[in-house]
Amino acid sequence: MAFWKEKTLAEMNTSEWESLCDGCGKCCLNKIIDDETEELYYTNAACKLLDPHEAHCIHYTQRFNFVPLCTQVTIDNVAELTWLPDSCAYRRLYSGKSLPSWHPLLTGSKSEMHQQGMSTQDKITCETKVKYMEDHIVLWPLKDLD
Repeated sequence: MAFWKEKTLAEMNTSEWESLCDGCGKCCLNKIIDDETEELYYTNAACKLLDPHEAHCIHYTQRFNFVPLCTQVTIDNVAELTWLPDSCAYRRLYSGKSLPSWHPLLTGSKSEMHQQGMSTQDKITCETKVKYMEDHIVLWPLKDLD
């Protein structure tokens, strides 16, 4: 059953909500906001818990123990998280769009997402190795194929 077509975000149970995350890792990228223009910039500097090859959090269920300021996407804050990429399923469904064609719920695995270049797989640097975030600004996280 395509629950995401049948239910609103607020009607989803925890398992359904969690399965909406495609595991791209873009939300785990450090972002910079220009103080003067308030423009958002993505970097390829990722949270220390993001696996660079698998594009997922290595301690997802305990992530707040390691990164207390990690943001949990919820029905109560999804509208405010304007830094989520346009390709994010939560953001897409909240704004009335469908899941992208490469989403793991549609394809059955993450491989199509990785092949389309929609994840952080093999594109990131650990934030602990970055001296100047502004030297790591990238545009690829803004890409949204459908």
